[in-house]
Order: sequence, then C-alpha cells, then structure tokens
Amino acid sequence: MNNRNVLYLSYDGMTDPLGQAQVIPYLKGLSQKGYRIQIVSFEKKSRLLQHRSEIEALLENANILWHPLLYTSKPPVLSTLFDVYRLFRKVRQIQNYGPVHLIHCRSYITALAGLQFKRKSKVPFVFDMRGFWADERVDGGIWNLENPLFNSVYSFFKRKEKQFLREASAVISLTHNAAQEINSWPGFEHLKIQVIPCCADLDLFALNRIEHRQRLQELRKSIDIVEDQFVVSYLGSIGTWYMLNEMLDFFAVVLRHKPNSIFLFITPDDADKIHRAAHDKGIDKEFIRVKSSKRNEVPFWAALSSISLFFILPSYSKKASSPTKMGELMAGGIPLIVNSGVGDVAEILKDGANGIVLDSFDSDALESAYSQIDAILHEDPENSVRCAHKYYALDKGVESYVDVYKSIIG
Repeated sequence: MNNRNVLYLSYDGMTDPLGQAQVIPYLKGLSQKGYRIQIVSFEKKSRLLQHRSEIEALLENANILWHPLLYTSKPPVLSTLFDVYRLFRKVRQIQNYGPVHLIHCRSYITALAGLQFKRKSKVPFVFDMRGFWADERVDGGIWNLENPLFNSVYSFFKRKEKQFLREASAVISLTHNAAQEINSWPGFEHLKIQVIPCCADLDLFALNRIEHRQRLQELRKSIDIVEDQFVVSYLGSIGTWYMLNEMLDFFAVVLRHKPNSIFLFITPDDADKIHRAAHDKGIDKEFIRVKSSKRNEVPFWAALSSISLFFILPSYSKKASSPTKMGELMAGGIPLIVNSGVGDVAEILKDGANGIVLDSFDSDALESAYSQIDAILHEDPENSVRCAHKYYALDKGVESYVDVYKSIIG
C-alpha cells in the first residue's frame, strides 16, 4: 500500500521518560505493521544532549524518521506560540518532501497543527487527546484564571477543544471516564470516541525474580537495603499531580508498624526535594532511597518493591488520566496502593489486580489501607499480571491504533 505515511506530532520529547514509555513502544509496533512513521517532537535541551544518539539509534532500527525540535520554556504563552509556529513550519517542510496521509496529534498543542492542515490541505488528523489539557493547566495551578492573559488562553483552548473533537477523523481518549464526560456535553452525545489506555511494555517489566535474584541482590546492596526489609516504592517523576506529602503520610503509617521499612523513589527528580519533604513529615533521611535509572534498568529497581504506591490529585481534569506506571508495576506482579477519582484507575485495580484503593487521605483511611497490606501480599502476583495484560498490553494498543488508522486511510 502507498497511503501509509503517518506524521506523529508530540509536544512531549522522545528523550523524556514519558516519550520512551508512552510513545516510542507503540510507534515501533505501528511501524512493524507497515506504516511509515515520522515523528516531530519537542525536546528539552539537556535531555536531547544526553540521550539523542540513543533515541536516534532506537528509532532508526524501527524504521522511524525523527525530527526533534528544541522545546522553548520562557516566557509563558509566548514561548508556546513560538513553538507552534515552528511546528507549523516543520510540518510544511515534511509535506514538501513527500505526501503525508495522516497526522496523528498527541494532545492539544499539536492538534492546532492537525486542525490547520486538515482545513488547508485536507489531510485527516487523529486527535489523541491524552487528557483535558486546558483544565489540567488550571487544576494544576499553572494558569490562574483571575489573570486575564491565562483566562483568555484557557477560553481559546476550550473553544479549540470542541473544534478538535468535531473535525478530527478520530478521537482517542485514555479513559472511559473522560469519554463519558465528553459524551455528556451538549452536542457531543453521539461522538464516537476510541478508548486506548496508556500502553505499557509489559515484557520489559515481567521479571522472573528467581532468574534475576543475583541482580536484585546487587541493587539492594548498592543502596543499602537488606533482603528482609519492607520496601514501599514510588515510580516516576514527582510534579504537579503526584501527591508527595500524602504518600509520605502513608509511609509514616507504615514506618510506625514496620520500623525497618524503606521508601524507595525510582525517579529522575531531585533527591533533595524528596528529603526535605520527608524531613517536614518527621521521616529521617535514613528511611528514604532515591534512585535515578535508565529505562531498561527501571524494572529491576521496581522489583525491589514489597508494594508500590501513587497518589494523584483527584481533580476534574484527572478523569482523563491513565498512569503508565500502573500497567508497568502490575506486569511485575507488584501490589499497588492508589486513590480513587483518577481516570479508570480504581475500576481497573478492582478488576482482579492485587491492591488497595483509597477514597481519602485522612489518618483513618491511611490506617485502614495499611491494615490490608498483609492480605494483598499473600495474593497470587499473577492476578496483577493478568489484569495488566487485559488493559495495558502493547500489542492490543497497537491493534487499536491500527484499527483507527485503517478507518481513516484504508
């Protein structure tokens, strides 16, 4: 077939952990299905300098062309406008070199280009919305609507959001929760929305603990954890949405009952920030470990976990959130402690995986969650593995995207 040229636009970088976990794996799968993929992404300068050759080699081996652009962070709003201008220019350049049959837009910024080229060049686009982006900016305190500038920008993107939904050839949501929300809006009751959760590389995280026992012993020794210690882990960056204080509150409960416990943060973030937050909660530095890791090493560090947790701010915009780490940790058979009010997280966990769902973060709720830990530790880890494959399997995600592409470009 000669109509399989797909241009994938992402405002997130391929050198970011998010790009490596959420974008590259399924684009590699789509490339293997015969689609000729080109990526335009915006990269942070430091990460591009550090990881460019590694990502270039990875994508070249997958027969994917990559056009990295440098992300502009300052000043607010104007920097984004500049990036949008450069995105439009790059898309035009790529079109001039050969036909583009489909533009796949990850989130709202890139959908501006998708909408423009749909109207101008009749190129169909996929609105892969990822989340309620404009509402995320407000819920996260990034845009203060009392500021006339941010209020204007928010209103602009909410108008554009409806245009993206109406004019895209396909709309993809990460969660059923978000799809139901959109279908409750006047005029969008019958909008067809394909739900594809954040796919995870389940094979990467499916470690056999016996086969890798020596490696795990080496990792424990390297960060001073003994084998019988109870290890609570957190995987991923700590930013606007992840509730570090509440997670530390829970660990403080664990520590009271299990004084030999360790809280392991597998994160690229600053260790000092975590240590300061722990100190403010009365948790000594000796109980905290912070480890930054390359992608292929993350599963080994995660395998040190007795349990893993993540608490996400349960705001309106988080109806659309699908944390990749959930599928990854479940694939490793690691029990989870999560909170409700975030995408389909609670529903997925209750569908057979080993874990605990909190509905609040008060002391009674934290104590209640702790009281259930011993029970979930005795559950079969394969429960979580099966649930991971049901919801997060990469091959299922790739097939879902293939179905979307086929419906548009034949």
